[in-house]
Order: sequence, then structure tokens, then C-alpha cells
Amino acid sequence: MKKVLVLEDESSIRSFIVINLIRAGYEVVEAETGEEALEKLSENPDVRVTLLDIMLPGIDGFEVCRRVRAAYPHIGIIMLTARSQEMDKVTGLMTGADDYVTKPFSPAELTARVDALLRRAGDALLVSASVGEISQPPFLLNMTDRVVEKNGKRLKLTQLEYQIMKLFMENPDKALTREEILDTVWGRGYFGEVKIVDVNIRRLRLKIEDDAQEPRYIATVWGTGYKWSTD
Repeated sequence: MKKVLVLEDESSIRSFIVINLIRAGYEVVEAETGEEALEKLSENPDVRVTLLDIMLPGIDGFEVCRRVRAAYPHIGIIMLTARSQEMDKVTGLMTGADDYVTKPFSPAELTARVDALLRRAGDALLVSASVGEISQPPFLLNMTDRVVEKNGKRLKLTQLEYQIMKLFMENPDKALTREEILDTVWGRGYFGEVKIVDVNIRRLRLKIEDDAQEPRYIATVWGTGYKWSTD
């Protein structure tokens, strides 16, 4: 069964989330604090997606996100944010989250986000990996292991970042619109905003560029989107 961890300190909200995920066919692990969530993750290595609230007693959701991403790079992370907290969305994505859901949200939106993240993550238990490599020095993308190397050193990418890299490397020197990137990586049924592409590109540049302020590989195409440069 697909397993999800829900970290939310307000019991009424947590119950609402848990009930709807169970109805959608998920097994759910609950946590009330960040410390409890990290402990339960270590006890449940088969968790595939985590839902993390931000405002928590003890360590906050951002710190939990950082620790989860460092220890479990392939787990999908969705932040739960208040509608007015715009910077929380950006901060969550920059600390390693894959997506965010703004409160209040509908059961359909929540389960759709979790479903989509599982599909995007390419979980080895659920999705068959493609076979082959794409070599564009100094980068090598391995589709069997779903990893990317730069100068022979493996990059610490999330599965979402891997999919963005794969899209770029499959389309060298081609300008891709934000909408094309969103549809391909997040899926056509994605509920969120197109600006999530920009935040993830910013995060990816920090990992792959020699100087993220002067990007060489992921070039901005003003008024359009981005291009993977092989020059």
C-alpha cells in the first residue's frame, strides 16, 4: 500500500487530511511535532510522500523539510501553507519541498497533489525506469538509476529535479516555455501556479551551475522560459 506521513499539529486539520487520504487508498502515518515526524520516518522507511505543516511546536516545518530531504532524497515532500504566506511557499521549495498546498484546500486537490507527486517521483515500486544514458559533458544522466553526474560526481537531486534535468537534456538548445515544463514535469492536471517552475529552476541552478548568479547551462529565455545550453 502507498504510505504517506502527515505532520500537522492541529488535530482537526490532521484528522481531515488523514480521513481523506485513507479514503483515497493511502496508508497514513501521523505526527504532531517535527521531532515525532522524523522519528516515525525512521520507523517507516516505506513512506513515499510527506505532508509537512510549517508552524509547529519545536522545530518548524522548514527544518523538518531540510532534514527529510538530506536523509531521504527520494521521498516526495508537500508543504502545507496558509494562503497569505507567499514567502512560505518559496522558502519551502528552496529548502527541498516538491510542492505546496495552500489552506484551506479541498480533499480532491490534496489527493490529486499526492497522486501526482508519486507519479513524478518515479517510485521504483510503482514506475518502471527507462534504460539508457544521456551524455552532455560535463553531465551524464543515467535513466536506469535516475541520477545525474557532473564531472563524474553524482549530484544530490530530488526526483523532481532529475525530471527537469531529463527534460532539458532531451531538448538541448531548445527554448521551453514555463507551461511546457509545467505540463511535462508536474503533469497537465497540476492544480498549482506556473511560478513553481521558476523556484525549482533557481534551486536546480544552485546545484548544477558553477555560479548560479551567472548560469551557463540553464539559460533564461526572456519572455518565454528556459533553455538548456550546450555551448
